[in-house]
Amino acid sequence: MSSNEARAAVEAVWRSESARIVGALARYTGDFTLAEDLAQEALAEALVSWSVSGIPAEPAGWLLTAGRRRAIDSFRRRAVRDEKYALLARGLSEEEPGVDTLFNPDSINDDVLALMFISCHPVLSKEARIALALRVVGGMGTEEIAKAFLMPVPTIQARITRAKKTLAAAHIPFAVPEPSEIPERLGSVLQVVYLIFTEGSFASGGDSWMRTELASDARRLARVLVRLAPEPEVFGLLALMELTAARFPARLDAAGRPVLLEDQDRRRWDQSAIRRGRAALSTAVAAGRGLGAYGLQASIAECHAVARTAAETDWQRIVILYEALGRLSPSPVIELNRAVAVAMASGPAAGLDLVDALKGRGELEGSHLLPTVRGELLTRLGRHTEARNALLEALNLCGNAAERSALERKIADLADRLS
Repeated sequence: MSSNEARAAVEAVWRSESARIVGALARYTGDFTLAEDLAQEALAEALVSWSVSGIPAEPAGWLLTAGRRRAIDSFRRRAVRDEKYALLARGLSEEEPGVDTLFNPDSINDDVLALMFISCHPVLSKEARIALALRVVGGMGTEEIAKAFLMPVPTIQARITRAKKTLAAAHIPFAVPEPSEIPERLGSVLQVVYLIFTEGSFASGGDSWMRTELASDARRLARVLVRLAPEPEVFGLLALMELTAARFPARLDAAGRPVLLEDQDRRRWDQSAIRRGRAALSTAVAAGRGLGAYGLQASIAECHAVARTAAETDWQRIVILYEALGRLSPSPVIELNRAVAVAMASGPAAGLDLVDALKGRGELEGSHLLPTVRGELLTRLGRHTEARNALLEALNLCGNAAERSALERKIADLADRLS
């Protein structure tokens, strides 16, 4: 087998099994940071061994065995100077059975759940949580993460290293939180998964408007989480992502240019994703606890999903949902989206009043979102000079090449109307 084939095989196994491998090693060693290092060492060993001996029958088990052997070596080295490791090393054998125990189905779910909670621990910065979750739970390589977020590889490496050092310094145990801690800690996990999906859905920079692979990784994380922690808001987040991703096939035209929601060919929407999203939302509603922020956003997405045309969309319901969302989770972006819904329900003038109120308060300063919406509403009102000025402001603030191109086309169209 060539080294390239071995690398491809290692990467494929790591992508699908990383959480189980790191989680099992963390349970075995009691040390998350050590477990992640051991897993990486096992990967490096596999690159050499598999290119010579071929892919083993049980690749994940092979990696886990290699990581376990390296753990024993590490314990023995440290035993010389640390009594804790001396106790761990005492009586261990590299040949004793252990992989089956480590991959015990009764333990593996808790391992993965603990891994998600520790990767997204509130002691870490938001950026560190995202990088670490994608690395150890999502199975993405450092270069992949850097590419996805358009950042230098050394920056991502430094974030992951700092995150592991922070967790070690804070003595964060590798364990599923106590039941009383789960609601607060679960919010951190959901936020990280949502941020990953959002970056995949609306890329903040670069040439592409979307990064669908990154959004798919977020959905995969949510599907894992919904099995491990079947709380209503977890189902709400999964529903939101499925219903949003359903529109991906229609969001770009043949030339790769963005297509607005009202102009999309709804026949191209992924009906399977819509069904999955609506089923997840129904599960969240059936819990009878009321919808959280993600569930409310999923309800808004469902309104779009069930409408045969943009004109048939229940905009009044969407306005009400945004009002509820704004009370539950206030933010200027939610207010801006509510303004768009009001414009669709009650006319562009009503929506513009809300947008101008946001602008007057200095909300979303430095973001292209507000002037983009303002330019669109002014265009619909026939105030073309003001609309052009607003879109020029948006163009100067926008960092995504595809979105900039769409803004330039709108500006050119307004210039033609004014000439």
